[in-house]
Amino acid sequence: MVRAPLVNFRRFQISAPWPLLWTVTALFLLFRLAVAVVRLGVFVVRHWRAWPAVALVLLAVNVYRAHGWWLHLLAAVVLAAVGGSWWWRGRDSFHRHVVLRAVSLWRRLWVYRRQWHEVMSLCGLVKKYDGGEVVPTLLSVRCSYATDELVLRMPKGQNPEVWHKAARDLAYSFGTRHCRVFSTRRHPVPHRSGRLAWLLRLVDRVRFRDRPRHVWLVFIRRDPLTRIVAPLPVPARPDFTALPLGLREDLAVYCFRLLATHVLIGGATRMGKGSVIWSLLRSLAAGIRSGLVRVWAIDPKGGMELAIGRPLFSRYVDDDWSRMADLLEDAVARMRARQQILRGKARVHTPTVDEPLIVVVIDEIAALLAYLPDSEIRTRITQALGLLLSQGAGLGVLVVAATQDPRKEVVSVRDLFPTRIALGLTERGHVDLLLGDGARERGALADQIPLSGKGVAYVLLDGQPEPARVRFSYVADDVIRDMAATFPAPPETQPEPAVQSAPRARTSTGSGRHTTYRPTPKQGAPLLPPSLLNALDLNSTNGSDPR
Repeated sequence: MVRAPLVNFRRFQISAPWPLLWTVTALFLLFRLAVAVVRLGVFVVRHWRAWPAVALVLLAVNVYRAHGWWLHLLAAVVLAAVGGSWWWRGRDSFHRHVVLRAVSLWRRLWVYRRQWHEVMSLCGLVKKYDGGEVVPTLLSVRCSYATDELVLRMPKGQNPEVWHKAARDLAYSFGTRHCRVFSTRRHPVPHRSGRLAWLLRLVDRVRFRDRPRHVWLVFIRRDPLTRIVAPLPVPARPDFTALPLGLREDLAVYCFRLLATHVLIGGATRMGKGSVIWSLLRSLAAGIRSGLVRVWAIDPKGGMELAIGRPLFSRYVDDDWSRMADLLEDAVARMRARQQILRGKARVHTPTVDEPLIVVVIDEIAALLAYLPDSEIRTRITQALGLLLSQGAGLGVLVVAATQDPRKEVVSVRDLFPTRIALGLTERGHVDLLLGDGARERGALADQIPLSGKGVAYVLLDGQPEPARVRFSYVADDVIRDMAATFPAPPETQPEPAVQSAPRARTSTGSGRHTTYRPTPKQGAPLLPPSLLNALDLNSTNGSDPR
């Protein structure tokens, strides 16, 4: 039995009415046309940066048809003259607006866009869905003198941890050695002022809105941190929220926030811990001379590191363990005194000449906490450091300590340091111990810093979970001596904190009046048990001497 077809193409006969068929077909075509127009509009808006280039090409074609090549030659000569004058008068702005933009366009088309799909597939960053592939979208490329910053949109089903793991594969695939992955925007929202500030703020609210699916890749074309960083100029007045200490890998100045925090510097021997300490002291030098900052230094290594800058320190100890403990306990007493002053008035101390910022610098904290032979002094130091680290940040009594071994059993107060700096380390596991769990997977390869990279470190910037790579300035011995002679610390004018006397006890008499008395000091307890005292005839009642 042969069934009749649904549509008879030979006779153009169909079971449905023809008017209904044409109506549905027309509506479907109109819908597809509307979708195509919307997609075209979205494409045009998304690629708004190409509008001037398209308009320029169309204008050039129209001029060529109307007047020939000579107008193009004249325009090229004029542009060359204007560009040469601009380069001569303002070389930095010419490089920023012309050269770097041209480099960005070239590298986006030739280096990244040309092999984007291949690299993403080989690095395992392409997602499979519904029989097809979903490739990460490259949004923009911005080049500087040393780096390429790529902004991309991750496909659904990915998170930044995947890109952290593939960072090294991406670096070598695109012909570089270093690739840094950031899950948040690297540049802060600009501060707007003026008449049109309200309009610009509305634009920034849309432009800088949070985009969780965006990832920033920074490829290092040439490593600027291979060269030694010269000492930076001394600020006329130190800004405790942005102290210049070195250079970042994008050639920007690395500014360090010292206010209301404690700093732990970790690194193997001869990897540049002194560079961090002296760069910090150099940025505070003007405040040290004016009395706005008081630096109390402890050098357990007998002064091998800090003694060369002795005039910079208000208090300095390097040869007596007991005096080191006394210095830390005096810092605790200062902290307690400020608590009485600031209680109910302020939550964070504001440094002044009368109440300066006290910075306690300890060159090798492990010698005080783990290797000190005297257990009693070690206990005093541990207790004093615990109080300073847990309460002193908001009161302007800060601790800056360095160590070679960041393990918990060596530096027992390690978790009380909010800010940490990782220089070259000897073991892979020390990176996470110093910077936190997962820091090495997010790009902090401190165990791979070569011996030639003294002063290179990984730090955490405000608002970014990924560590940044910086190099601190190298301050030579002659520069330290000159700095100590130019910015000496004024004499310690504030008296040392006095030990509070014991509270007076009250007793009541039969008449109802109260009298006060000071308790007598307790006698020292005997070192021998009573049985041995009786055997030696040490009788306190007759006052006789032992036989």
